[in-house]
Amino acid sequence: MFKKDNRPDSFKDVETIIGESIKVKGNFNGNGNIIIDGSLEGSLKTKGNVLIGEKAKVTANIEAQEVIIDGEINGNLSVKEYLAVGATARIFGDIDCSQISIERGAIINGKCSMTKKEANISEKEVK
Repeated sequence: MFKKDNRPDSFKDVETIIGESIKVKGNFNGNGNIIIDGSLEGSLKTKGNVLIGEKAKVTANIEAQEVIIDGEINGNLSVKEYLAVGATARIFGDIDCSQISIERGAIINGKCSMTKKEANISEKEVK
């Protein structure tokens, strides 16, 4: 798990942390940043960012602004901006994002589509 001083800048203000020993079931909706180091089953939707720790196991569809994944996800990802997939990440589901980086060693089983969300909005406004 990231220590508070070693977190990326986008995770300095974290609203929710699900620790390594925690198992949670349910559908989560929020506005803040979320760090998951434990287990989550359900769905997760936030206007903030999500960090999935190396030991985390998530069975959920996730919608967020930015996502960093180092653990395991069984579900679809909808990321408005940037998705960072670490070397220890295992993703079993479809991905929709604007930008993506994937480290060597990561496993992704699913479709990946990349679309600029702002570009689509601008095109609609022009018409």
